[in-house]
Amino acid sequence: MPSLKSYNSFGLDVSCSQLARIKKNSDLSSFLNLDSNASFILGGGSNILLLNDLNKVVLKNEIKGKDIVKETAKHIFVRVGGGENWHNFVKWCIQRGYGGVENLSLIPGSVGASPMQNIGAYGVEIKDVFHSLEAIDLKTGRAKNFSKSSCQFGYRTSVFKTSLKGKYFISNVTFKLSKSPEFNLGYGAILNELDRLKVTKPSLKTVSKAIINIRNSKLPDPKLIGNAGSFFKNPIVSSKKCNQLLANFPNMPAYSNVPYRKKLSAGWLIQQTGWKGKAHKGAACYKNHALILINNKNAKGTDILELAEKIQKSVIDKFGVELSPEVNLIS
Repeated sequence: MPSLKSYNSFGLDVSCSQLARIKKNSDLSSFLNLDSNASFILGGGSNILLLNDLNKVVLKNEIKGKDIVKETAKHIFVRVGGGENWHNFVKWCIQRGYGGVENLSLIPGSVGASPMQNIGAYGVEIKDVFHSLEAIDLKTGRAKNFSKSSCQFGYRTSVFKTSLKGKYFISNVTFKLSKSPEFNLGYGAILNELDRLKVTKPSLKTVSKAIINIRNSKLPDPKLIGNAGSFFKNPIVSSKKCNQLLANFPNMPAYSNVPYRKKLSAGWLIQQTGWKGKAHKGAACYKNHALILINNKNAKGTDILELAEKIQKSVIDKFGVELSPEVNLIS
């Protein structure tokens, strides 16, 4: 059985019944009409937790290519193969002066997985630059185009994580990028990092550099320490619940989300429960960022899940707030 150790960013040594490398749409023809429990679509492997060996056919997205499909006075539309590396695509955009994805620099994973998860960082989400995608129906083999509205984007989710989970293989994504970028610098420590870099007039390259520096200072390199980035979503609570918490924890970070709702910092909540830097079996909560769970020492997927569940219980006990995994749990 083929090993998936090098295909998941946690570096978990699990296997599958068959590994199929999909380099073009027609490569899927041999794997149509499989039972929904008999196949698994794998992109960059950066946002999954494999809990055990998979008795499934793993469809590895390796469709490549970048094409300009449309251009207007203000925007450029780029169609990108689902198997392209996300950060390499970001660098490609920056080199050509196409704006919109610079805040998403250094996010691991593939282009095809980016809309499924509606990846986001530093005030920008995929939905902000998304135009459309093409996906292959794994029952019929037919290609279908999805608009932004039909993807049903939400916070770290889309229709491909809910009602259409496992039913479509995303072959390419088209992005609407700006020829005259307007920079989003108000989130996190971007302005401080630009100041440290002595940047007085931001550019695509300097904003990307600032984001990369910030991420490198907090997040471990998956090539050195197995991890999937942020393990939990930042929880969203009612304004009433937020105010109750602030009365007891006045230093708690809270951000406006939608009317009558607030977004809390999952990392801060976890840190307050004392889990930062603590280990459980082969897993650990990363010492530099409480939101990152790591493969500390030949961990099993179940070790990491057990740690996640212990953290969830601690946060509920202390704050009455439920943390939901951002990482997809695969069994």
